[in-house]
Amino acid sequence: MPEITASMVRELREKAGAGMMECKKALTAADGNIEAAFDELRKSGLKTAAKKAGRSTSDGRLMASVSEDGHSGAMVSIACETDFVAKTPDFDGFLNDLCAHVLANTPADAEECLAQDWTHGGTVADALAALIGKLGENILIDGVQAYAAPSGQVAAYVHHDQKKGALVNVETGSDKAAASDCLRDLCMHIVVFNPDAIDRDAVDNETVEREKAIIRENLAGKPEEIQEKIMSGQLEKFFAQRVITEQPWIKDDKSTVGKALTAGLGDGTRLSAFRRFQLGN
Repeated sequence: MPEITASMVRELREKAGAGMMECKKALTAADGNIEAAFDELRKSGLKTAAKKAGRSTSDGRLMASVSEDGHSGAMVSIACETDFVAKTPDFDGFLNDLCAHVLANTPADAEECLAQDWTHGGTVADALAALIGKLGENILIDGVQAYAAPSGQVAAYVHHDQKKGALVNVETGSDKAAASDCLRDLCMHIVVFNPDAIDRDAVDNETVEREKAIIRENLAGKPEEIQEKIMSGQLEKFFAQRVITEQPWIKDDKSTVGKALTAGLGDGTRLSAFRRFQLGN
C-alpha cells in the first residue's frame, strides 16, 4: 500500500470539503487513489445526508453578494438544526461559496442549484452532502435568488440576526453610490412589511375574490350604492397592505414606496423584482 502523505490528505480535503480523518480513512481504503477516495466520500456523505433528512431545520444563515457596479446580485439561505453549527467556519465557508456560485450561475431555484457543477468538484448537492457528513446535522439550501439589472441596480440587505433579508432589482438611472441608501431602505421595508406583490395585477386573483366575499358578507343589508363605496374603499386598503408600491414608506408613512423611490432615484424608477428571505419563525 502506498504511503498516505499529508499533501494527499490536503488535496482530498480541498476537493471534498471533508475532515482530515475522514480523508485519511478514505485514502487508505482506496490505496491512495485520490479520485476513488473522493467517490467514497461522496457516497458516505449521501448516506449521512439521507439519515439526517427530515430532521427539523429551524436555524441557519443568510448571505448576499452584489457586484461592484451594482448591476447583479444574489442572496442565499441555508437552514440547519442548531445555531452552533450555523456559526462554524465550515458552514460559513460553504455559505460564502454558495453565494458566489449563485451570483455566477444564476440558478432559478434551490433544486436547479443543487444539480449544478460545484467549483471544487462534483455538484452542489455533493458538496452539501459532504458538509452534512462533516457537521452531523441536517442542512438544507432553503432559498436562492440572483438578479441582473443591466439598466438599473440590484441591492441587498441582511438583518443583524442573519435570518431575514431582502434582494431587489430596480430600474433606475442612478449609479450604485447614489442609489445605495434608498435601496437599502427599500430592502429593510420589505423585511419589515413583507409585501405580497409589486403591483395589483400580481396579486393572486383568488385572494382578491376571497377578500371581496368577506367584505360583501359584512355589507349585507346596506343600500347598493353604499355597498359599492365601501367595497371600493376596503379594496384600496387591502391593496395598500399587500402591494409594495402602494404600502406606506418605512421612512415616511405619509408617502408610498412608489413615490419614495421616484423622489430618491428619479423619474422612471421602477421596482422590477424583489425577494424576501426568512429562516425559522
